[in-house]
Amino acid sequence: MAFYRFARWVVVMVCTLPWRVEIRGAHNVPETGPFIFVPSHRSMLDIPWTAAATKRRIRFMGKATLFRVPILGWVFSALGGLSVERDGSDRAPLRDSLAILANDEVLAVYPEGTRQRGQVIQPMQPGAAYLAIKAQVPLVPIGMAGAEEPFRSGRRWPRFARGVILIGEPIQPPAKKTSVVKRELVDELSDQLRVEIQRLFDEAYEIRAQL
Repeated sequence: MAFYRFARWVVVMVCTLPWRVEIRGAHNVPETGPFIFVPSHRSMLDIPWTAAATKRRIRFMGKATLFRVPILGWVFSALGGLSVERDGSDRAPLRDSLAILANDEVLAVYPEGTRQRGQVIQPMQPGAAYLAIKAQVPLVPIGMAGAEEPFRSGRRWPRFARGVILIGEPIQPPAKKTSVVKRELVDELSDQLRVEIQRLFDEAYEIRAQL
């Protein structure tokens, strides 16, 4: 945990100060108990910007290929990262995610899946909603403005424009009546989540324009 606190401080400072990132809605982050962060996803900056939203340790899911890179893989593992195969063949991340939540920890899931571009939040992958219902933990949505622009293709150096992290109110999952999570519940929660992330995403850009 000490290593995480140190690494988080270094990474957050390096990845937020140059962009003068402003965080709003921090009071919506639960101080105790398990929950799932569900941010918009536009660049690799989304990871340290999510870490900046709370001092609690966050368990991130990452592509398995990143864990195979020398040193980088060790750092991700030391920070509590979860290795995920992109083809969906590995069921261990699901078991690990539920175990993390059962241990009252914080999990981060990017529900759009891979990194996206543009102002429209893409359809949600079912994983975040499924985990929330299965573990009966809240989803905490985040909209981020400015994360995509610094590293757009064709630009040699990053652009240090303002960034905004807007954290929404926790979304409580519907109660489950059996151990089986029904697909319609997952779909309904995913739709609700997409609407809320889009609202926060749009509002974050409105706030950014006024800074």
